[in-house]
Amino acid sequence: MSERHYINGRWVPPRRGGSLENSNPATEEVVGEYAAGTAEDIASAVDAAREALPGWKGINPSERASCLRALAAQIRTRQNDLAHTEVLDNGKPLPEALWDVDDAAGCFEFYADLAERSVMHETIALPDERFECVVRYEPVGVVGQIIPWNYPLLMAAWKVAPALAAGCTCVLKPSEFTPLTALELGRMADEVGLPPGVLNVVTGTGPEAGEPLVTHPNVRKVAFTGSVPTGRRVMQLAAQDIKNVSLELGGKSPIVVFADADLRQAIEWIMFGIFWNQGQVCSATSRLLVEESIAPRLLEQLASEAEKITVGNGLTPGVLLGPLVSASQHGKVLRHIAEGQAAGARLISGGKRPPSLPQGYFIEPTIFSEVPRESALWQQEIFGPVLCVRTFRKEAEAVAEANDTPFGLAAAVMSADVSRCQRVAAALEAGIVWINCSQPTFTQAPWGGVKGSGIGRELGRWGFESYREPKQITRYTSAAPWGWYLK
Repeated sequence: MSERHYINGRWVPPRRGGSLENSNPATEEVVGEYAAGTAEDIASAVDAAREALPGWKGINPSERASCLRALAAQIRTRQNDLAHTEVLDNGKPLPEALWDVDDAAGCFEFYADLAERSVMHETIALPDERFECVVRYEPVGVVGQIIPWNYPLLMAAWKVAPALAAGCTCVLKPSEFTPLTALELGRMADEVGLPPGVLNVVTGTGPEAGEPLVTHPNVRKVAFTGSVPTGRRVMQLAAQDIKNVSLELGGKSPIVVFADADLRQAIEWIMFGIFWNQGQVCSATSRLLVEESIAPRLLEQLASEAEKITVGNGLTPGVLLGPLVSASQHGKVLRHIAEGQAAGARLISGGKRPPSLPQGYFIEPTIFSEVPRESALWQQEIFGPVLCVRTFRKEAEAVAEANDTPFGLAAAVMSADVSRCQRVAAALEAGIVWINCSQPTFTQAPWGGVKGSGIGRELGRWGFESYREPKQITRYTSAAPWGWYLK
């Protein structure tokens, strides 16, 4: 079954019959094969979604909500199995995977509620009483959704749930590294009776399946989460047909720690911000700016705590840091570490494969201090468990350095001074700012960045509205002619 796509409510083999393998990043063993989708498979899925669109958008929102709640219930029922699958596919520790699956179910529940209480139309007051204006909110149409490998099921939920709630139909393409739970989402959609064609799942690589999805003329919106280079390519392709595009891209997020911050809490949030999910998080607070007067003490304690983190197979109890997702990602992060050392950054913790784990894509929790401002280590997204540290003396200096990046997804500030926290939060150029914490994410709040970190917002009502188009309908109510030409 895994070597088939889910299209139009059926499991169908790829048109060209090809398949790809995915492996367990902790053991490097092949865990399954899946269909290698091409433009022909994408075309079939888009045709199915287009055919299903009138019926899906035409039903009462409460019926759509019922389907979303049924999907949420299925996810909760299968939480343990889905989490286990995520670990095999992605490598993350099982407790993190369980948390992700629970969040995915909550996402479907949130958008079920929003579908029921959303405004379908509203009357707009006009200055000329002879006219009446109504704004209708209509689904965008068929949407192509491309998700990354770091949160496979959760990222699918972030895109599929609001789109279905708004009345859109979907073609979902998961990452070629982590396709398994997206296929399970298709299986659950089938089991709860989601109408055929409303959700379609096509697996494959970006060039072979992703690009045809972006360029298909009947796809009205493209929602992409992934790297900046790929996001730039998506935007270029979508521009040919002037498609609606939302992009959630990379980051090099700062966490600014002032001398009056609670040191123990600061260390906990610093570690959470960079070592959760092996640092493979677009919003990871990977640049630490710490006030100079407390830097030696903070770094000594931080390095000591980082060395206590248990690294290993995500299915092993007590493991807090699993492997990176693939051999290519593992090699990329190791190259960044080597280049950082060559550029003069001081390695104070980690930086290599754990000696006890000769197999699998493991890297120790890594901390660099005295990182040169112009180095790739400080400027580029690494997407691994690598923290880069610099010091500052003045608040203005910290804000300026935090903002000195082409990215603008997230940022964090830690201080006992509430006024300073609010002032710095307002000055940071980011779509998400955390005060005295790092990485908490709530379905109810908007998610997205500024500058090179993307376009648009996901989650909350903002994510829902990104799948709807407002249509103005204005009526002339007077019985008399308008009177411009006829006197």
